[in-house]
Amino acid sequence: MTEAADLILTNAEVHTLTDPDRTAGAVAVRDGEIVRVDSEYEVEFLEGVETTVVDLDGAVVLPGFVDAHTHMEQVGKYAVHADLAGTESKDDAVERLADGARDDREWILGFGYDESDWADEGYLTREDLDAVSEDRPVAAVRVDMHTASLNSAALDRLSGAMPDDDVVTNGERPTGVVVEDAVEAVRDAFAPGPAATRELIAAARDRAHELGVTGVHDMVRDSHAPRAYRELDSAGDLNLRVRINYWSDHLDAVREVGLRTNHGSEMVRTGGIKSFTDGSIGGRTAKLFEPYADDEGTGKWVVDPDELREFVDEVSDAGMQATIHAIGDAAIEETLSALEGTGDPAEARHRIEHLELATDEQIERIEAAGIVASVQPNFHRWADDGGLYDQRLGRERRDRSNRLGRLVESDIPVAFGSDVMPFGPLEGVHHAVNASNAEQRVSVTDALCAYTSGAAYAGFDEDRLGTIEVGTAADFTVLDRSPWEHEDAVREIGVVATVVDGEVVYDAR
Repeated sequence: MTEAADLILTNAEVHTLTDPDRTAGAVAVRDGEIVRVDSEYEVEFLEGVETTVVDLDGAVVLPGFVDAHTHMEQVGKYAVHADLAGTESKDDAVERLADGARDDREWILGFGYDESDWADEGYLTREDLDAVSEDRPVAAVRVDMHTASLNSAALDRLSGAMPDDDVVTNGERPTGVVVEDAVEAVRDAFAPGPAATRELIAAARDRAHELGVTGVHDMVRDSHAPRAYRELDSAGDLNLRVRINYWSDHLDAVREVGLRTNHGSEMVRTGGIKSFTDGSIGGRTAKLFEPYADDEGTGKWVVDPDELREFVDEVSDAGMQATIHAIGDAAIEETLSALEGTGDPAEARHRIEHLELATDEQIERIEAAGIVASVQPNFHRWADDGGLYDQRLGRERRDRSNRLGRLVESDIPVAFGSDVMPFGPLEGVHHAVNASNAEQRVSVTDALCAYTSGAAYAGFDEDRLGTIEVGTAADFTVLDRSPWEHEDAVREIGVVATVVDGEVVYDAR
């Protein structure tokens, strides 16, 4: 006699994503694994006395979303500190910072501001943030996390700790804007301890569940997050599949303790080793072949090409996956050259993160090498007429930015992530499906696959995650409407429920 299921989701529109046309009416789960995907009638035979049966009233069931590039501690900070995403002006951002000030914390912090959404007001400055407080240090971190703004008290506090070249001046004194390595010094100044980090990770986990996210590839640097994940996992409270990608400065430690890519538990695994090459377009620090449209510079190397090649060799020799941040076309060129020099980039599943300005020739080389394109479709938020890409890059480069459609058509392994700009797969799918030109745009199915099976592949998880079929993990995202029927408004679709390992971890019904 067939053993009964633990959980049955029924009266549903189940999209397996194993092929574009395969759907079912119900799915059954036992011991965290899918045991049947079929009609309601057939799945009903697995119902037992102790089976939990969830009637979804026609809701859409997808494989659980996996965010292939995020920063979960940052997601938690949005919840705990001032959330500056979506502010409409400097005054709006300053007001949110003031309202979010907590007496039990030394620093007043805000995260996620984007001055390109404002009417030609530019970055927040020291004068703007002095209005929040003249005595306590105030920091507002830009959405790209490569730029931050400080008030006078924070500048005084960090005097001598930040590289002079990364502190923007008006010719006479600091403006309050800092970039790249100076931002790292800022983050170090208010870095949370183990208990506070666990609070942030728990808040981020809850937010992930609300957005239908069942797994993340977390880019971790100088953080207690790995400890927090393992503590939550040991306590049975994590309920999120986490792949930890450690920063390059952790490589020696990772090797010394014997970690390797894919080592770990069912919920927490070691991913790759991450490095930068360049900065960001918003901060004019992405490394370009030609100057910016609104500046004479071509960006900067965060890690110079010679050092990058040494890093890639070390990672490959250690048997690890490399995940390399490269945004500008010049940075992508050097990253490709470094990865192509390894034994087999496809076997190692080396990844290029962001890949915003890849040329035609670079895309062909990425395909030939089998390198994973780990990209962020929500970056299309900056590709409108007069938007950030227009301002920084001009029309021609704007039109060839984030060419998701070209990547998919080229048969390159594509994984979608958010980079917390903002966090949330449906926002990313919306931008991917509704991008302004064909080379940037993908179908609903391709977008969903990049956030499920594509992200799973990037994490060596394609055998257990990313599809709904017998034998895979019971991770599901349940939506109130079909993205295929509402492709012009995907971001407005609601998450009804989230299931991780056969357990309903979020239920909005």
